[in-house]
Amino acid sequence: MKKIAYFLEFILIKILFLLFQLIGYRLSSDLGFFIGRTIGPIFKSKKIIIQNIKKANIKHSDNLSQIASNVLGNYGRIFAEYVYLKKFRNDELKKYVSIDGLEHLENLKNNNKKAVFISGHFNNFELMAMEIEKAGIDLAAIYRPLNNIFLNKTMEQIRKENICKNQIKKGRAGSREIIKNLTEGKSIALMIDQRVREGEKVKFFNNLATTTTIPAQLVRKYNCELVPIYIERKKSNYFKIYISKPIKVSKTKSVLEITEFLNQVLEKMILKNVDQWIWTHDRWKS
Repeated sequence: MKKIAYFLEFILIKILFLLFQLIGYRLSSDLGFFIGRTIGPIFKSKKIIIQNIKKANIKHSDNLSQIASNVLGNYGRIFAEYVYLKKFRNDELKKYVSIDGLEHLENLKNNNKKAVFISGHFNNFELMAMEIEKAGIDLAAIYRPLNNIFLNKTMEQIRKENICKNQIKKGRAGSREIIKNLTEGKSIALMIDQRVREGEKVKFFNNLATTTTIPAQLVRKYNCELVPIYIERKKSNYFKIYISKPIKVSKTKSVLEITEFLNQVLEKMILKNVDQWIWTHDRWKS
């Protein structure tokens, strides 16, 4: 039954993708926002989003229900924008993306330094690895395969063709691939905001959350630069990408200390725009 449900979901998404291609980028993004706000609560509970924001004890002025609706609307925008990633890659939609800190990528490239780029699921997060690779960085991006086996093939193709040609699937085999790529001189890009089974309990918004220690292990063992990246959505359809100056991590810092520091970096990113992070991740699940 699950395969049938996945196949029907795949067909529906393919139909929507065709519609998005017909109506143009901005209308697609806006329609995606409407779909996310109206239909999203069927698939992603607003209650979970509100509970997570309360658990994080974030000071905010907006209504929590409104924030939750905006989070789901942002989901919808990201979904609708997938069909336009090729045009972002080819710079046909270049006017919609501005980058602060591009010189840091230039310095890494010119000095042949490898880095671990870290971020979270903010806005159209796929643009981040794309822009890093477009800047000339030899990159491998870590991704989590979708549960829907039919849709996953489509998404993997989109990622390899338009985002980052070198994709590493999360998991034990992926860990070996990460090491192989680093020893070959490549940089690594990964999201650090999802709960992982193999992680460690580290504070995140003052609550223990199972957190990946992979970035910390890599920067310690392979002498990589550490580069946080944040992407912000502006005026609904525009993006600004903030590339931080590379951080040199002291060898005296433990893996857990570095991981806790990275969670603090992630917290600051989230607080910039509370409704632009995907709060449906159950970060504090035991």
